[in-house]
Amino acid sequence: MTNFEGFSLSQNLKNSLARMNFITPTPIQISSIPLALEGCDILGSAQTGTGKTAAFSIPLVELLSRSKQGSALVLTPTRELANQVIAVIIQLLGKNNPIKAACLIGGESMYKQLGQLKSHPRIIVGTPGRINDHLDRKSLKLSDTGFLVLDETDRMLDMGFGIQIDRILKHLPAKKQTLMFSATIPEEIVRMSAKYLKNPERVSMGATNVPSIKIKQEVIHIQQEQKYPELIKQLQQRTGSILVFVKTKHNSKNLAAKLCKEKFKADALHGNLRQSKRTTVMSAFRNKKFTILVATDIAARGLDVPHIEHVINYDLPQVAEDYIHRMGRTARAGAEGSSLSFITNSDREKWNAIERLLDPTIKKENFSKGRSESGGFQRDYKNKRRGGGRDRNRGGRSSFGGSRSAEGFRRNKPSDRFSGNKHSEGFKPTNVEVLKEHKSREAGEKDYRRKSDREKPRFFGKKSKEFKDRNFNAGNRKKYKNRESFN
Repeated sequence: MTNFEGFSLSQNLKNSLARMNFITPTPIQISSIPLALEGCDILGSAQTGTGKTAAFSIPLVELLSRSKQGSALVLTPTRELANQVIAVIIQLLGKNNPIKAACLIGGESMYKQLGQLKSHPRIIVGTPGRINDHLDRKSLKLSDTGFLVLDETDRMLDMGFGIQIDRILKHLPAKKQTLMFSATIPEEIVRMSAKYLKNPERVSMGATNVPSIKIKQEVIHIQQEQKYPELIKQLQQRTGSILVFVKTKHNSKNLAAKLCKEKFKADALHGNLRQSKRTTVMSAFRNKKFTILVATDIAARGLDVPHIEHVINYDLPQVAEDYIHRMGRTARAGAEGSSLSFITNSDREKWNAIERLLDPTIKKENFSKGRSESGGFQRDYKNKRRGGGRDRNRGGRSSFGGSRSAEGFRRNKPSDRFSGNKHSEGFKPTNVEVLKEHKSREAGEKDYRRKSDREKPRFFGKKSKEFKDRNFNAGNRKKYKNRESFN
């Protein structure tokens, strides 16, 4: 199919596609749009940058335009992705369309969102947390929602949104059409899809566990302290927009500030920013007001900036699948791009997981043999211990002179461990009462013990009358005006 004419779309939608310069549908769109228009549930996957957003947005707008009733809900894991989806849907709706759309995400004014809901929008795009907030306030009703989209489903489940999605589904009618899309769909996600989909059609375009073939990938093995100087060197050699990924919010802010001192035009994007600030940063980056964006993994999905030419993994991702999504920020819509990853000794396990994801035939390496180039011990990831270090099978400190196994430690009898103790035969713990016994003193012998030790203290239950009386009389007169305060 060479154009969108074969989908039997309304004229208004065709005009919108022409304005958006959507001429030739992508493979995921060719396969998904007809099935969605027929009312089928879909489990779809394709590489990033292949048009998944339009693959579910086009049938969504078309089905709602055919009827004056019903609504649609699109759930996304991040605010940035929600903003991207709502922008595409608004463009597809076009001007003067009676169908309204609203974006409900965290970090934005609740008053503003309540104003959007007063116009009775038929398309709701949002994050699970804020959608549940509106459902609890009863400012949002989903009883007529017959079209549900779960975008980047694997990421939502990784972020712990499974429970919140279940809460939302309780407000939707039992009869509905559900579409699940993601760049990567592991086997566990396929199994969990049975919970949300009914007899779904599986749509998969290309290998989802590899980046686009138009991305040139490079790797540099480096020491931790050499990463920043190497980053400066790489930035000086590259032109165009660059996206630098780091692990933490703190590093994102600090690295962007350091780059600005080096006379680079850079800014940071991370989860601690207010939504208004995040929107401002993204808008400036899209408009090329600065060239280097230092971001955490919130930018790994939902960041659609066509002019990003380079992706640099200053820190490797915690989850191997996120490597694919990071790479997908460049080489979008058929363009070319490059990626660079810094790998330190501490990143070996992460990089092995990424390599196995890209090529499952690679065997897991064992790094326990020999030392690294820097002279340090390599970690044995199979046995989870370091040479000459702590035995992970049991607690306690490092055992430099040899270690006992956990089994042997449990078998040792108390008499073996405490061979010099006079109680070693039965090893009964010392009776606390014995410590309180004191020898009787001769007449006239002075007792040098403290008064608290000489006089046996009285202990009362916290709810007993004596406890209340004692505390009231001892020093609580200022705090409590009368004894009734204890009752």
